[in-house]
Amino acid sequence: MSECGCETEPPRDHLQHRALVIALVLNAAMFVIGIVAGLLAHSSGLTADALDMLADAGGYGISLLAISRGIGFKRKAALFNGGVIGVLGMLVIVSSVARWNGGAMPYGWAMIGVACLSLAVNVTLLTVVMKPFKSGEIHLRAAWLCTRADVLANLGVIASGILVLALGSHLPDLVIGILVGLLVLREAGEVLRDLRSETDSGTS
Repeated sequence: MSECGCETEPPRDHLQHRALVIALVLNAAMFVIGIVAGLLAHSSGLTADALDMLADAGGYGISLLAISRGIGFKRKAALFNGGVIGVLGMLVIVSSVARWNGGAMPYGWAMIGVACLSLAVNVTLLTVVMKPFKSGEIHLRAAWLCTRADVLANLGVIASGILVLALGSHLPDLVIGILVGLLVLREAGEVLRDLRSETDSGTS
């Protein structure tokens, strides 16, 4: 039996790979559920949340490719992730504003149910799967920031679903759609600021 005990702990890259695969699969599944529910429930908030899940799934896929790659690739991965997230955030805001003066009434109970499911997934990812990434390399920190923002977005959709039911108005859904879009933009900004800070420290 080996005295070093090296075989008792999987390699770091293996742990990162497993965590990112779990996050990718869960986010991809929640994107499909969220986008179908958002369209059927006529909810801008759910649609925005689903697009955020799609952006995260793409980010996790890029992070998977970045494992065992050089720092240059990891920085490019974080830059691409931040850029895609920013574009999706803008699309969500434009779509919500366009529906301000019209559109079908969203189904509040569907919004609440799907958002609660998304919240459970994201809290699990944030507290168990992604927690070690908080202080990891730049492509992993970007993934952790995305998941943290998702929790806030889920809570916002739940709140808007409650308000839709209480007020009988579609406006809370559109407001949360815009707010989730702004949150996504803020998330993209954090990823890009983190990238810039990493780049500056590496060149100093």
